[in-house]
Amino acid sequence: MATSADADALKDQIAPTGKLRVAIAISPAGGAFWSTKTENGYAGVPVDLGREMATQLGIPVEYVVHQNSGQITDAAAKSTWDITFLPKDPERETKMTFGPIYEVADATYIVKPGSTITNFATLDQDGVKVAAVNATTTMRGAIAHLKHAKVTGYQTYDEIFNLLKSGEIDAFALSRDQLNAMAKKIPGTRVLDETFKQTVTAVAVPLNHPLAAAFATRFMTEAIANGTLRKAYDNNGLKDAPVRTEVK
Repeated sequence: MATSADADALKDQIAPTGKLRVAIAISPAGGAFWSTKTENGYAGVPVDLGREMATQLGIPVEYVVHQNSGQITDAAAKSTWDITFLPKDPERETKMTFGPIYEVADATYIVKPGSTITNFATLDQDGVKVAAVNATTTMRGAIAHLKHAKVTGYQTYDEIFNLLKSGEIDAFALSRDQLNAMAKKIPGTRVLDETFKQTVTAVAVPLNHPLAAAFATRFMTEAIANGTLRKAYDNNGLKDAPVRTEVK
């Protein structure tokens, strides 16, 4: 059993303000990473997981809102948030400590209505304009993948959605599940069949917070095993989405 001194040391590190500050990114995209604004606050898988984590710690939860995962990453050294759930890559591992992966997503592209692009070969041509959410693992993956098409980062999902709908960009790089949902909202678009990378999403804390990292790892390991993560998926429109924790 943990002693009260152990518990106090953990709370001092994981919640120095007395609240568990959970960094989230807001977008209509949904999924295992993005959260949404609601009439009563916020909803999303990270929202549910953060609330459950705060309950286990016996402290209030506070959500710290960002526009994308790149902004969360940039704030990691500023002590503005305590815990987050976001896509992991080697660059981010220099700025925060990650725990267990709780989602594996296939990244691809959606092309604008009426586009003649049908695969990666016809996409990767000079003059083709590809959008991605700025400073994200998907954007870095698209830049590495495409040798001729130009990848441009934008701050919000909404901005890219509107550019795609109006035909001002040729394609948008994101996870397949989110793009399939987008395709239903923009008639004439097409999600390409190929996958250019797998994006893994995990719990994370700022660097040099070993007690917080250990707690987050234990929490997510248990959440995956005991159905807490499954419940968070089901509560947020992901009842048909399998929990994927291993890269194939």
